[in-house]
Amino acid sequence: MLLALDVGNTNTVVGIFEGKELRVHWRLSTRRDGTGDEYGMLIRNLLDLAGLELDQISALIIASVVPPLQSSLEEMAQRYFRIVPLVVGPGIKTGMPILYDSPREVGADRIVNAVAAFETYGGPAIVVDFGTATTFDAVSAKGEYLGGVIAPGIGIAAEALFERTAKLPRIDIARPNTVVGKTTVASMQSGLFFGYLGLVEGIVTRMREEMGGDPIVIGTGGLAHLILAESSSVKHVDPLLTLTGLRIIYERNL
Repeated sequence: MLLALDVGNTNTVVGIFEGKELRVHWRLSTRRDGTGDEYGMLIRNLLDLAGLELDQISALIIASVVPPLQSSLEEMAQRYFRIVPLVVGPGIKTGMPILYDSPREVGADRIVNAVAAFETYGGPAIVVDFGTATTFDAVSAKGEYLGGVIAPGIGIAAEALFERTAKLPRIDIARPNTVVGKTTVASMQSGLFFGYLGLVEGIVTRMREEMGGDPIVIGTGGLAHLILAESSSVKHVDPLLTLTGLRIIYERNL
């Protein structure tokens, strides 16, 4: 079995694959100060809940955008699983040419998403990822990573409204019943929900015009199901796209 770890700034997604089948997965809060032992015990407990043993894990792959956690995760892999993990980064085989001016600058999760999107849906393609940042990644018809767009995430925007204003409250991100809010909370929810829906529609429209070839648009990330359900541009919402990409990259490096 393959243990796949997608470590983001806000959430860490853990998946267990048996062959190509995703047996079980979990979404956890990322702890930047977590030690190898803490992560090891946490994953061991998750495996126990799923009726799995540590020695059933034969391989481990990590994609992380949190550099301080890298050594802790590698320590966890070797101490608890006795495995040297495959880490997504420079030198790894992805099967996808990176046409960024400086390929090392591209986040591991963005490359993994692009690989999964092209393998699963074909190209050209655009991936919209609602994570800590909202990212848009472009893949050519040949399966090349072309580049993309990075915008503040909807969670960051919500927190900024609360922290940088004297009277606005901290709110849950939800779809309001109307665009015109009748309360402060409803007005804030409208701005966040419809504002980010408009952000997606606008950027995707411009990317499609620039890329040509009628790219397919795939949404992923923790809040993708909420925002993208009303998008006319996004054709597929795949919350497990990154885990799929990790499995594909692992297979390409066997």
